[in-house]
This record gives sequence, structure tokens and C-alpha cells, in this order.
Amino acid sequence: MWREAGRRGGCVLLRIEDHDRTRCRPEYEAAIREDLDWLGFMPDAEVPRQSDRGARYTEVLADLEARGLAYPCSCSRRAIASTGGDEPNAETRYPGTCRDRRVDPASTPARRVRMVPGSERFDDLRLGPQEQDPSEQCGDLLVRDRNGNWTYQFCVTVDDFDQSVSLVVRGEDLLASTGRQVRLARMIGRTVMPQYLHHGLIRKPGGVKLSKSDGDTGVRDLRAAGWSASRVLGRASALLADARPLP
Repeated sequence: MWREAGRRGGCVLLRIEDHDRTRCRPEYEAAIREDLDWLGFMPDAEVPRQSDRGARYTEVLADLEARGLAYPCSCSRRAIASTGGDEPNAETRYPGTCRDRRVDPASTPARRVRMVPGSERFDDLRLGPQEQDPSEQCGDLLVRDRNGNWTYQFCVTVDDFDQSVSLVVRGEDLLASTGRQVRLARMIGRTVMPQYLHHGLIRKPGGVKLSKSDGDTGVRDLRAAGWSASRVLGRASALLADARPLP
């Protein structure tokens, strides 16, 4: 990311994506900052954290609702799972249960945005031309959950727009999110979309991606074991040799 931003004359933004307050902890943020600093990755600028942008998200959602593009949803995860979907997972789909139910807006903070049928096309700088139909992938997009938390899909789309983000570099496990974010960005008024580069993931034997919940080694573990920052970066670079940005 840093190399590609520098090559384009751009800057790297540090954004604390703490939209889900039930899963965020100050110690997690401190660890991320410490790891970045140790690796030598210094951002060019820091933007407001998502937990401080509730008023802006509310404003954007209100506009979508006023235009009939968003609606309240009373479905629980269990109810959605029983119908074969549990958005935002890419492999499942919300069936539109509450789309025409006229759910009382005061009864739940949860909101979904209508995803009409149709393809979104974009070029990935590593993977080439992509085509996705959000209505088939995930159905109507959850933008605020039943606990009042804003969702990742909504927050990053609004933030990327407001912060004039022109290049998004992230793991290929988020590739399926791109079409719905492009669709949502267009719905809230963005006319020029960011470029996307989805890099490969460092995986365990058998193709399973690394996971802290599985006890896989992270940067802090390698540092504690005596690895230098340059050695960690060199190892990661070698494992991701096939995922480097196109020249």
C-alpha cells in the first residue's frame, strides 16, 4: 500500500474502523499502532475514527430513506440463517423479508439498502476485470444492525467518499464486497470510483487463511521470537510475491 501510494504521488490514511463498538477494545487499537510503528509504516495522515462519525452516517442514511432506497428490518440473524442467508457473508443472501413489510421504524434501529438486480463492473489492479451483482450476492445490504451499530460495508463506503480515497488496497477475502460498495457509493452520490487492488493472503498449508482465533502466529509473536522488522517484511513479501501491484 505504502509503495503504491508513493508511486502515484498519493498519501496513506490511517482510519480506525471501530464501527462495531461491541468488538473494539483500546488495547486492540494500541497493538495495531505499535505493530505499524515497529514495521516502519507511518501514515501520512489520520482521519476521524468511525465511532466519531455517527452524525454523518445518520445523515447519509436519512437521505437514502427519504428517497425510498432504505428500509427498517426486524429480522434476526437466526431468522435470516433459517432462510439460507446471513448477510454480509459473500456466500449467503438476505431474501428481502422486510422489504415490503412496512416495519415500524421506531421498533428497530436496523436498516437495509435496496440492491436492485444488475451488475457492477470494476477493474482490479491485480485480478483484472470483475463483474458482480450485489442483489444476487448479498441481497439488500445491511447498513445498521439491530444493536444500532453501523456496518463495515456502509462506513467504509461513506468514508472513502468523504475522504476522497482513490485507491483501496486490501486482501482478496474482501473482493466480494467491492461490487456492493461501488453500488452503494453511486447511490450516495459518488461519480468517480476508487481503484481497487486485492492482494493475496498468506495462508496455511491446505489454503486456509491465517487466523488469530486459531492461534496462528502474528507480527507480535515473531517480534517476541527475535525477528527483525526487515525479516518479517521480507518473509511476507516472499509469500505474497504473486500479489504485488502491477507495474
